[in-house]
Amino acid sequence: MIQETQQEKTIDTGKLIHMLSHQLKRHNSASEESSDLTHIQRHILNYILFESLGRDVYQKDLEEAFHIRKSTVTGILQLMEKNGFIKRESVEKDARLKRIVPTPKAEKRREKIMENIRATERRLKMGISKEDLETCRFVLERMLQNLSENEEPKNKSEQGGFH
Repeated sequence: MIQETQQEKTIDTGKLIHMLSHQLKRHNSASEESSDLTHIQRHILNYILFESLGRDVYQKDLEEAFHIRKSTVTGILQLMEKNGFIKRESVEKDARLKRIVPTPKAEKRREKIMENIRATERRLKMGISKEDLETCRFVLERMLQNLSENEEPKNKSEQGGFH
């Protein structure tokens, strides 16, 4: 029989991050009663709402900001467009390039989305020192970088693309 060390008995990092992600989704679902936006859609809409105040936003921006694949972003944007939260407009210089624009329906939700995100952040950080939060953020960003460095697109359609 193999003896487990105390370190081996602890939950592995990946599982802990998965559990935290699951709790975040549950918490956000509960706080947004009957929302027609998922957790990731709320964050993406928030990004679009605020970034579009100062510049044009494109699909490639979302892929980079959220570290998600082109196909995933495409699906999310299609649903958000279908539900009336965004529209995609052709750009004058290149009709294949689509600018993502929030609709008036999305604009009305701006403050509620922001308040939900702020409340979740406050709850996440309760009882944790600023120094510990900075260390946690540094470590999480490094883990993300570690996993991203070796990631290769599965097919050519996910390699490049337009904004």
